Amino acid sequence: MSRPVLVSWSSGKDSAWLLHTLRERADLEVVGLVTTLNQAAGRVAMHAVRETLLAQQAEGVGLPLWKVPLPYPCPNEAYEAAMKSLLERARAEGIEAMAFGDLFLEDVRRYRESRMEGSGIEPLFPLFGSSTSELAGEMVRAGLRAWITCVDPRQIPRRFAGRRFDAELLADLPEHVDPCGERGEFHTFAFEGPMFGEPVGVRLGETLERDGFVFTDLLPDPA
Repeated sequence: MSRPVLVSWSSGKDSAWLLHTLRERADLEVVGLVTTLNQAAGRVAMHAVRETLLAQQAEGVGLPLWKVPLPYPCPNEAYEAAMKSLLERARAEGIEAMAFGDLFLEDVRRYRESRMEGSGIEPLFPLFGSSTSELAGEMVRAGLRAWITCVDPRQIPRRFAGRRFDAELLADLPEHVDPCGERGEFHTFAFEGPMFGEPVGVRLGETLERDGFVFTDLLPDPA
């Protein structure tokens, strides 16, 4: 019998690939996407993706959204309280696990595990320990398509904002940059791939710098 599981959904390529891999497992059934939102801006936290596009993503993969609104700025106590409420709801609805797309950062994994201890919800890390260069190539070859929505200019040149995540991008990345952006070098919005029944119509908007990061806005494109 398959176990019901939630996916931590950032709107990016790693969470999209996580969903794809989980759906290939007979022991798990993905029942929802958990996304933290900047409540003031109406956008996905850190990725800065519009809530309307997030909704289109969820429709494209055929799953309900579990939104976690957060204040901005968000102190850690507020984040932990919001996640505690989420876990309590999940447990009440019979959900047994929550999967994360973390790849190799041990401190992030330990933090998630410590926060979920005693909640009755098991944290899963199916992609953890993967070679990020191999994983990035596998995503591209499988047809996952995404836009870079945010870059940290302290780690990667500003010109990468608004680029498509593809083989050409991977070839252009500086050697010190992780191919999946696991250290926060860049964040993405996935709009097409094997996890989508229908691609998300999206086009590039304005690129600007805010709070030390460079963001490229994405706009719905029904055409």
